Amino acid sequence: MMYIMRMPKKNSLHGSDRDFLNLLADAAAANPFTDTYAELASKIADCAPETPAAEVYQRIVARVSEEVSRMESAGLLDLRRHSGADGLLLRYAIMFDVYHRFLPELDRLIAAQSAETERSLPVPFAADLLHLLSRRGFAPGEARRLFAILYQIRRAFFFIDRGLVGRSESMKRLRRHLWNNVFTHDIRMYERQLWDRMEDFSTLLLGETGTGKGAAAAAIGRSAFIPCSEKTNTFAESFARGFVALNLSQYPESLVESELFGHRKGAFTGAIEAHEGILARCSPYGAIFLDEIGDASVETQIRLLRVLEERAFSPVGSHETARFRGRIIAATNQPLDTLRRSGRFREDFFYRLSSDVITVPPLRQRLDETPADLDDLVSLTVDRITGARQPETIAAVLASLAASPGHGYAWPGNVRELAQAVRRILLKGTYEGDSSPQAPDLCATLQEGIAAGTLEADALMAGYCRLLYGRLGSYEAVARRLHLDRRTVKAHIQKIEVRER
Repeated sequence: MMYIMRMPKKNSLHGSDRDFLNLLADAAAANPFTDTYAELASKIADCAPETPAAEVYQRIVARVSEEVSRMESAGLLDLRRHSGADGLLLRYAIMFDVYHRFLPELDRLIAAQSAETERSLPVPFAADLLHLLSRRGFAPGEARRLFAILYQIRRAFFFIDRGLVGRSESMKRLRRHLWNNVFTHDIRMYERQLWDRMEDFSTLLLGETGTGKGAAAAAIGRSAFIPCSEKTNTFAESFARGFVALNLSQYPESLVESELFGHRKGAFTGAIEAHEGILARCSPYGAIFLDEIGDASVETQIRLLRVLEERAFSPVGSHETARFRGRIIAATNQPLDTLRRSGRFREDFFYRLSSDVITVPPLRQRLDETPADLDDLVSLTVDRITGARQPETIAAVLASLAASPGHGYAWPGNVRELAQAVRRILLKGTYEGDSSPQAPDLCATLQEGIAAGTLEADALMAGYCRLLYGRLGSYEAVARRLHLDRRTVKAHIQKIEVRER
């Protein structure tokens, strides 16, 4: 007797069911930091746009659970029963539903994995989530891939939303830009075509010292796709381990290439053993963050260009070629136009590095747009320092800042200065602001002297060294920028500091 395997009967979606699933699919594809997503979420939750986010989430879960259970009972939520446009519609609607069902578990996993940086942790809810996707018609391999994407989506939202707070338009724009950097402007295209191809997209972060470029880089670097293992239902890598940062201004030029590419034993004087560089240590599912890329020498830029174009590099003193598979994120606080015009930043390197260019706004701009950004940043800093929500402490710090340095303070050190100001207030009860001459004032003084023709060469060099030192933070970085000896730079800066006293 011949047995014939019967395929599930094809169904069609109609009326209100199609409308609701369209709503879920559109929300699943929208950038969560846009007004479009907020409008869609309000429609799904059936609530007013000004409803608090926590209540919106609860209402979404309740309504989606009710509607999905009804449609599942009617046999409408099995992908195998749909094809074409209906199949795609149902695919993203199911992803939206499953994501919100398991959102608390995803958050707990992210928090636990953030604390356990090296080892990829067990995922207690993996079997339940995968079973639900399987029941909805996804094949086992596809279910694991979608599980990994849902985990990636939640990580990206988690780190962008919690690491880059603020209600100003410039911060809203930054969060939208970072989301698109991870998932492109169309997450459906990303899910179909680019989920395992993002290493080819490099990122250049611009902004003044202390604005939060490191936090932006970490949000991107910790949000990469990480596959789910077939045997263990755990993720192949810890996202916390996959993000590696290197500040190029911290190393003398002779050691920068060694830190980047590694070196073989005996490659140069002092290389008594082999050293593995940051490129070799980067996970295939991670990213390296090259801070102060504007300080990289032309020779280092040429070697990094090979990494960007060929995904290959060789350790110092070796002809062996190694492959680099992560993403590259770079940042600088220097004006790129000036660097490029001077020839200190190669044009080919810039164009290969800048698949995406993101500017992190200065704190003074944020406060000009929305003074409440100060409240958000102080709350975040106090929470991190104390480990819990402390409304009275937050209020006391804000009151102290209002008294001194006051609402008109320019915050030249940006978010980094504000974080230290909070610590100073917790220690001493007050913060008076940065009393040293600010870079804009020194810059104006130099410009006036040049225009009047009254500056001597020694005073001009000393002032310029002091100006750069305020931006770069170390004698070594200034020396590399100006192609001077470190001791010469230090002597020039000390002359200015003596006058300032």
